[in-house]
Amino acid sequence: MLLFVLFLAFVQIGLFSVGGGYAAIPLIQEQIVNINEIMSLEEFSDLVTVAEMTPGPILINAATFVGMQVGGIPGVILCSVGCVIPSFCICLILAHFYYKYRTVKGVQKVLSAMRPAVVALIASAGLSILLLGLFGTGVRDIVVSNIKYVELGIFAVAMFIIRKYKVNAIAIILGSGVVGTLIYAVMGMI
Repeated sequence: MLLFVLFLAFVQIGLFSVGGGYAAIPLIQEQIVNINEIMSLEEFSDLVTVAEMTPGPILINAATFVGMQVGGIPGVILCSVGCVIPSFCICLILAHFYYKYRTVKGVQKVLSAMRPAVVALIASAGLSILLLGLFGTGVRDIVVSNIKYVELGIFAVAMFIIRKYKVNAIAIILGSGVVGTLIYAVMGMI
């Protein structure tokens, strides 16, 4: 029964994740953490980290990760197929109509109007991950005194390096992991 619930959850995610994988992150969080309570917020943060670092589309990586953790190989298949089926069907239908009506001004206006919503979904996902990393909680439970100063410092230095020196994001991720591990190892010795 849980596999069927997962399948339906990823069908919904695949159906409403307009704008790509990063726009799907808040939808995955809502289905997996909030509605179905399959994972905790910390496990979800790990899911996003693994899905971003693994080659391939983030939505498929997230579906694979959740499916494997909950249902093994059958879970992987059901979650992955669940998130792909809606997109596949919608793309086939839209491609047909787009090629037929692509010169119509109304179609161009609708596509332009969707851009801000996609940006908002991506910003929401980024904010959720940032708050989890800095406060260890979601938006509703922020306590300023619970801020994690080590993570805040690593975040600030990483943002500075990215903006100033245009360093590759993968190098920043790996470097942040090494620096964080070293800091917490040294703090554990004290």
